[in-house]
Amino acid sequence: MAAKPEYRDRPDVEVALLDALVDRGDDGMTVLELRAAVDADIDAVEEALSSLKADSLITVQSAERVRVYPHDRVVPDPDAPDDDPANGFVGTIRERLGL
Repeated sequence: MAAKPEYRDRPDVEVALLDALVDRGDDGMTVLELRAAVDADIDAVEEALSSLKADSLITVQSAERVRVYPHDRVVPDPDAPDDDPANGFVGTIRERLGL
C-alpha cells in the first residue's frame, strides 16, 4: 500500500519512507529497518525523517526501541475506491515513460 496521493509530491526519499511505513501499518519500523527498505544513504534517510517529523507526517515512539509510525492522515482508507488517476492505465504509461 502507498501513502495517500496528496503526500506523493514530496522528495523521493520521503515518499519511499512514507510508503514503507504505510506498508507496515501498526507495527512501525526502526530506523535500521527503514534504511534497509529505502534506497538511500543514512544521511538522506535521517534528513527525510526529520522533515516528515517536522511536518507531523510521522510519529516516533521510544518504549524499548525507537519505532517510527505513519500519521493516520497519511494512511489511505483500504475500503475507499482508488480514484487516483496516477494508478490507472494512463498513470502507468506516464510512469514508464518518465513523465
